[in-house]
Amino acid sequence: MPSTIAVDKVRVGMFVHLEGGWLSHPFPRSAFRIGSESQLATLRGLGLKEVQWSPEKSDLGDAAGDGLPAAANKPTLAATPGDAVTSVTPAAQAAATTAASEAQEDRRRALSAQREAVQRCERHYGEAVRSWREVTASLGTRPDAALQCSQTLAQGMLDELLVEDDIAIRLVNGAGGDRTAAHALNVSVMAMLIGRALKLPEADLLDLGVGALMHDIGKLDVPERLRHVDDQFTAAEMAGYRDHVARGVAQGKRLGLSAGALAVIAQHHEHADGSGFPHKLTADKMTAPARIVAIVNRYDNLCNPPARVHPLTPHEAVSMLFAQGRNRFDANVLSAFIRMMGVYPAGSLVQLTDDRYAMVVGVNSSRPLKPRVLVHDPRVPRSEALLLNLEDAPDIGIRRSLVASKLPPAALEYLDPRPRVAYYFEALSAPALRQAAAA
Repeated sequence: MPSTIAVDKVRVGMFVHLEGGWLSHPFPRSAFRIGSESQLATLRGLGLKEVQWSPEKSDLGDAAGDGLPAAANKPTLAATPGDAVTSVTPAAQAAATTAASEAQEDRRRALSAQREAVQRCERHYGEAVRSWREVTASLGTRPDAALQCSQTLAQGMLDELLVEDDIAIRLVNGAGGDRTAAHALNVSVMAMLIGRALKLPEADLLDLGVGALMHDIGKLDVPERLRHVDDQFTAAEMAGYRDHVARGVAQGKRLGLSAGALAVIAQHHEHADGSGFPHKLTADKMTAPARIVAIVNRYDNLCNPPARVHPLTPHEAVSMLFAQGRNRFDANVLSAFIRMMGVYPAGSLVQLTDDRYAMVVGVNSSRPLKPRVLVHDPRVPRSEALLLNLEDAPDIGIRRSLVASKLPPAALEYLDPRPRVAYYFEALSAPALRQAAAA
């Protein structure tokens, strides 16, 4: 159990526990080992009279010889005049107090900026969902309107991507239970991000975006029970399911889609090793956009399958694609996909190296190994939860990925993972967004 110590008796090496949430102090954690004199000064600048500390987690060196308990002992430490303490001048303590106050205010501003970024991303996603629904509503009676709307949607997404700044893929709330819309947008978002990473020409990126949005339109022309593959399908049912590709190509031609977009629809179930359908094409016969969509379509179907199929976590889905798909998918595209999504894609539930539970909410496509995580902290409401950028916390990492059933109920309720994973992207361009990402 932690012991209590007067703040002016704290020294470097002590493992301390601070009360309150992350907005009440400038440290990324509420329990940590004091590692420097500057941290010590900042702690004393918070205006606290005493804190808790854990002797068994501390590293005090020869502290026992100075009148402090050794790490193996666990007494409550009383302040006595003869004890040796680290000297901090009044000027240094005043400066630390000012710095701590400014750091807390910076965090509040960063939290506000992060909320604004989330709201902006959710708003753009909602607009994309509405546009996609306009496409599907117009397919039968107004093909020209469906074409115009799909191209406008893809161009709008492309305009957001064609910036020089880093792009983050962000977890969003989904499409209100509309699996068809969520799937079309997930595939489009991930495919266009990969295309951007592979430096495809702008014209190919637009074909990629339109083709990814429309890759499954043929399913609208097959019976609903055949729209998702089932291991129990008869040969006739499997043929009916696979017919959605040809029907999609026919729909695309009727709409007047470009040859590049049509190729995506025609080839999105082909595999690099020739094991796909309908024509068993190998990688050299597939277009680059089609090779991209083949991977992201598979990933999203693993994470967001039909209701009767158990979903994989994003981490499990990436691991499966890497382990089982190295022959099935284009190696360069698969590598770009894994670099972009990270080892722990947005939506993954994780345990950090300091034992806290968290959910990955954003992955910077240029630094995928250091995602942003929403950290469980029962002392603060979820609306003020710490959004920690692991890139700026070198002493904190991810220990392991977890399925929802392995989290304590309180942490699961706090993190509130969605039953379906949905993505959109944001440009990390504004200073406020960069500051928020670093919070």
